[in-house]
Amino acid sequence: MNFMKYTFYLLFCLTFLVSGCKSTRTATTPEDLASAKIIDSHYGTHFDFKTLAARLKVRYKDEHTSQGVSVSLRMEKDKTIWMSASILGISLAKAKITPDHVQYYEKIDGTYFDGDFKLLSELLGTELDFKQVQALLLGQPLFDLSKGGYSAIAGQQNYLIVPKKQRDLFSLFFYLDPQRFTMQQQRLEQKDMNRELTVSYSDYKVQEIGILPEKVLVRAKEGDKMTEIDIQYRNVEVNEEIGFPFEIPSGYKEIEL
Repeated sequence: MNFMKYTFYLLFCLTFLVSGCKSTRTATTPEDLASAKIIDSHYGTHFDFKTLAARLKVRYKDEHTSQGVSVSLRMEKDKTIWMSASILGISLAKAKITPDHVQYYEKIDGTYFDGDFKLLSELLGTELDFKQVQALLLGQPLFDLSKGGYSAIAGQQNYLIVPKKQRDLFSLFFYLDPQRFTMQQQRLEQKDMNRELTVSYSDYKVQEIGILPEKVLVRAKEGDKMTEIDIQYRNVEVNEEIGFPFEIPSGYKEIEL
């Protein structure tokens, strides 16, 4: 499995847990107001930007494979995520993701994918969208907590945000730092299927436009199988002019999903 396949595997792991997650509104109580204040405080920490460019150190690990690559990441908020992976300066793969288009190609095996989130969602039988991928990378919740239907529970080391009513198919858990209200971890699990996705964030760096985690650790568990993707941010630049060069080389073989 090559790097861009790692990335899309991560997206697939996310999607098997997100179907049908809609918030439900209920009558407002004092506890609701307190929870809303905590959630609003979390949204106040969000890294607000027009463009972002960074170098990433990424390591993928499963029961058979362990591999590290360097990744150039570029983002235009709510519009484009672009990645170029390399080892020792040798380009391996590129990906470009927009709200309606998903593309990537691998140089080693000469393959490419050119489709959209609708195609991926139909393949997986569940919904996936651009903003969930963007949120995962930035330490932001995969679902909109501000629409209501969530409770905040104060613990010794964090605030635990949970839906007032967990879904029958899966459960959601969001852990916030009690001092800065940044996301420490978000966890989605399907106990009956023995599946779990955990995304942990650490080493937040405070900037004028918000707070960005420098370390993101994704763990996807299914049965006895565990997959980890460890992401470390390097050399982050914001609101600079950036481009998203992408062209699938001729002669590459399309991956049929």
